[in-house]
Amino acid sequence: MTTSPSRFQTFDDPSHAKGPERIEALRAALREIRADGFVVPRADEHQSEYVPANAERLAWLTGFTGSAGLAVVLADEAALFVDGRYTLQAPEQVETGTVTVVPLAEATPEAWLGTHLKPGQTLAYDPWLHTPDGVARLERAAAKAGASLRAVPDNLVDAIWAGRPRPPVGRVTAHPDDLAGETRAEKLNRVRAALAEGGIDVLVISDPHNLAWAFNLRGADIAHTPLALGYALLPREGRPALYLTSQLVDADLCAALEPLADLRPRSAFAEDLANLCNNAARVRLDAATGAAALKDRVEAAGGVADVGADPVTAMKAVKNAAEIAGTRAAHHRDGLAVTRFLAWLDGAVTDGVSEIAAVEALEDFRRESGLLRDVSFPTIAGSGPNGAIVHYRVTRATDRKARPGELFLIDSGAQYADGTTDITRTVAVGTPTEKMRDRFTRVLKGHIAIARAVFPEGTTGAQIDALARISLWEAGLDYDHGTGHGVGAFLSVHEGPQRIAKTGTVALKPGMILSNEPGYYRSRAYGIRIENLILVEERAIPGGDRPMLGFETLTLAPIDRRLIDPALLGPAETEWLDAYHARVHAALSPDLDEETRDWLAAATQPLGAG
Repeated sequence: MTTSPSRFQTFDDPSHAKGPERIEALRAALREIRADGFVVPRADEHQSEYVPANAERLAWLTGFTGSAGLAVVLADEAALFVDGRYTLQAPEQVETGTVTVVPLAEATPEAWLGTHLKPGQTLAYDPWLHTPDGVARLERAAAKAGASLRAVPDNLVDAIWAGRPRPPVGRVTAHPDDLAGETRAEKLNRVRAALAEGGIDVLVISDPHNLAWAFNLRGADIAHTPLALGYALLPREGRPALYLTSQLVDADLCAALEPLADLRPRSAFAEDLANLCNNAARVRLDAATGAAALKDRVEAAGGVADVGADPVTAMKAVKNAAEIAGTRAAHHRDGLAVTRFLAWLDGAVTDGVSEIAAVEALEDFRRESGLLRDVSFPTIAGSGPNGAIVHYRVTRATDRKARPGELFLIDSGAQYADGTTDITRTVAVGTPTEKMRDRFTRVLKGHIAIARAVFPEGTTGAQIDALARISLWEAGLDYDHGTGHGVGAFLSVHEGPQRIAKTGTVALKPGMILSNEPGYYRSRAYGIRIENLILVEERAIPGGDRPMLGFETLTLAPIDRRLIDPALLGPAETEWLDAYHARVHAALSPDLDEETRDWLAAATQPLGAG
């Protein structure tokens, strides 16, 4: 294993020591504009999950570094709203004497505002950081309290943020057609056909993921996801235009775009949008990523703001043959790296390996291929109680060593030019307890239930989410996150609209890639999660009278047999596990060194053997 001098992630401690004084500075700014509160979402102008450094307003203000959250700062109180992934992390990162952490399961921001705003007060917000639907919810909450909502032209956090980072200027490059599986012209023609069908005159592409897909480009404006921040205007008839934050556009991409689209300065976007709104043009704004400020500009210019789904989102979700082939190749490559790591970890945990050492080692194993572009998200490496923090990020302050009798959870992923990966494994450190084995096996039963599921066309992720939970429910247990998220093709590791969750209302289609990751978390003790990526595929059922679908498991790496209680598995579940391990062994062993090959042979034996 070689060691890299630089890392794709850091282990800096996000201190919240300055949170109280920064919140007081924000309150002073509120007094200057005669407002009584301000909403600070974890968002940028594109409603991105991962945002550039200059948009990390929530983290700067409060110390909370999760990928989702929203704070409301009033004159005499402040609240931070987080989902089930962050209920343990958030109180550790923020000064709870100044900011109250509110789980979304207990209250939404709108419900909280309805009872905490006072009649006659004014709640301010930045219209670039909220969707029209989000603004409507805030308006209803303010009205319920007898208060009012006001858009401000300049973000109040930016005004008090000394030393705020500059906007990103990453290089923008072409994504090869052989990996994309479809040319730019073919994609744009498909999008125009969808606009014509919907009676849309102009599409505003506000999601950088959709921008990257539609124009076969990739960027480096944010960490871990190869995105170029910016917008595109795509008229149903006429040339589209791209407005990128960075002007570092490779010559090859410029040449490829020249016949199809114009590259325009970002500063020209607002005027160009207004010009396209003439004659009451119907302008589609993406409901998920289009800012409320865009709606205001369209309507001010005389256009009709049609807020709905960007048709690119659904097209991007269904991978073509080239993208699927690339993803399979990426998973084979990644499986080799993860298996080498797991073999290394098996010995290292005995010596008390630290979480940071494990993160660094896994990245080094992935780098050995020479094809690693980035990690797809900061690696989650939680030993013992840290594993119970669903989206734990190790820092030098929290780093701890594995200890006998604990579990070690590691959730990681990689970005390769041909695919994006995401895998979680939980391993035993020494001898696990019977309770650990029981919980692990119940999680495994849920994982297998999803992997083996067969379902009719039109089925949504919400309909199959419960399959992963039944064994846990039988023991009075559950987990507070979705079972699966969509995954891109050398794009975001979290890609919609498909998901396996209670909120997964989109029908699953062949070619969609999702994660399969049930879990269990015992607070301050340990965490368990087993994650593979899966591909939706057609399934022929002899004698059936409806088109059916199922999943192909893409991820290749062993599951820790030491944590399995075979008595809890049924024959079909055992058969699936043994077949999966046989497939992992057959696929990976020819490309492993002898020592790792021997380790893998032992790790993938049939469950009843040895």
